[in-house]
Amino acid sequence: MPSLTNAVVLVTGANGGIGTEFVRAAVSHGAAKVYASARTPRQWDDERIIPLTLDVTDPASIAAAAAAADDVTILINNAGGIPPTASLLDVTEADLRQNMEINFFAPVLLARAFAAILAAADNAALIDMHSVASWHASGGPYRASKAAMWSATNSLRLELAPHGVLVTGVHVGYVDTPMASHTNDPKMRPADLVAKVFDAVENDVFEVVADELSAHVKAGLSAPLEALYPQLSGNQP
Repeated sequence: MPSLTNAVVLVTGANGGIGTEFVRAAVSHGAAKVYASARTPRQWDDERIIPLTLDVTDPASIAAAAAAADDVTILINNAGGIPPTASLLDVTEADLRQNMEINFFAPVLLARAFAAILAAADNAALIDMHSVASWHASGGPYRASKAAMWSATNSLRLELAPHGVLVTGVHVGYVDTPMASHTNDPKMRPADLVAKVFDAVENDVFEVVADELSAHVKAGLSAPLEALYPQLSGNQP
């Protein structure tokens, strides 16, 4: 069973609102070391927090991070891209590919780079941030990329389980960070989200459904598509 006590944690996207909370909460939970990674890492006020340069879209940067942080016991795939508002029919090809690079290829390649490191550790864990967008499409490449990552996490969970690595996927709606500043819908506090995630990991939980919106959408996945997407009603050819 993974524990934050004396763990060595690597957080991607550590400069962001959720990433910063993951870093600080890991330390407060007793982590021995936290690699706070970003393209341009910031300085921290705790010697246990190690700034680490990492561009999650660059395979060479991922390889360098795995070499520098070869003692990791908990990897948190938190980095993500800001979703474009255009639909799949209108978004530029560059934006489409960039979303897949950041939200799908990057976390999968990080998991591959650290798989042997995690497998060699005792009570290791991989945490993947999905969002409710994994389960509910409304146009745009962001949700498609998150759905792809959800599927990849399910595969990684099966492949890493025989090596004693827990893989926990996290689904959440809006979180009160700059990324969600465009909406007035209810938002979860980053501290509350991270507390739920770490509690789940320390109790061997595979999936975190962090808020009411995610729970509502998950409950609707078994219903007819018209129930999940009422805009389809009456639009059949």
